[in-house]
Amino acid sequence: MILPGSASQSLSASLAAELDAPLATVETDRFADGEFKVRVPDAGGDRAVVVAATVSARAHVELLQLQDLAREAFDEVVTVLPYMGYARQDRAFREGEPVSARAVARAVGSGTDRVLTVNPHEPGVCEFFDVPAEPLDAAPRLADPLPDLSDPLFLAPDEGAIELAASVRDAYGAGDTDYFEKTRDYDTGEVSVEPSDAAAAGRDVVLVDDIIATGSTMASAIEQLHASGPASVHVTCVHPMLADNARSKLANAGVDSLHGTDTVERPVSSVSVAPVVADALE
Repeated sequence: MILPGSASQSLSASLAAELDAPLATVETDRFADGEFKVRVPDAGGDRAVVVAATVSARAHVELLQLQDLAREAFDEVVTVLPYMGYARQDRAFREGEPVSARAVARAVGSGTDRVLTVNPHEPGVCEFFDVPAEPLDAAPRLADPLPDLSDPLFLAPDEGAIELAASVRDAYGAGDTDYFEKTRDYDTGEVSVEPSDAAAAGRDVVLVDDIIATGSTMASAIEQLHASGPASVHVTCVHPMLADNARSKLANAGVDSLHGTDTVERPVSSVSVAPVVADALE
């Protein structure tokens, strides 16, 4: 049975269809003090697959509650984190700070037998779980919604994302890859982006990243890119968080299309990671 978190309704439905598995209807009771609890009236069986993107503090609590009821009603519990919140905080950047990814992993791991997470920003966060945890690569799915491209260039916003860009390029079946130089100041949080050496003039360019949060880094990359005269600029990302005014930043920077997956369910979630998750569960 698929147990969906409230932030992963569409993905859970797609995964249930892929696996031909029942999809639970999760009920929620809310109390006057702001607390809530979940209920699945028909819970029970061999395996529960809890699917919950932890995009907020509420989503984290909801996940823990779903795991707890699944532990009581099912023989096995598998937790799917389409988007793992706090995964980018994989180390203490300054003295006196926690390793937030580790704290989250320990809490989530205590209520499940196995964890699957889609393209965590740092794959090493899977080592923080006390149960088997596996990162899944959904980047090739980002090739599906792209239009027909002329002499495409798949461009990562930094060197660390070049393999992600290559995965999308390989799935698309044509094109070159390159990356921008990105420098982050961890004290101020500011990010500077330098142009790539790749020739983009007259080409259709696809910018590829794992997550777009505020959109500032991606918008800067797009603006730098336009100076070289590309034919078109398309943006793809696995996790379209798009916080605050991120979508407006990208539009103003001059992007022809924006595509993400349903790990974070947004209007730009034009492709599902359900087939990738289903393969790992079968």
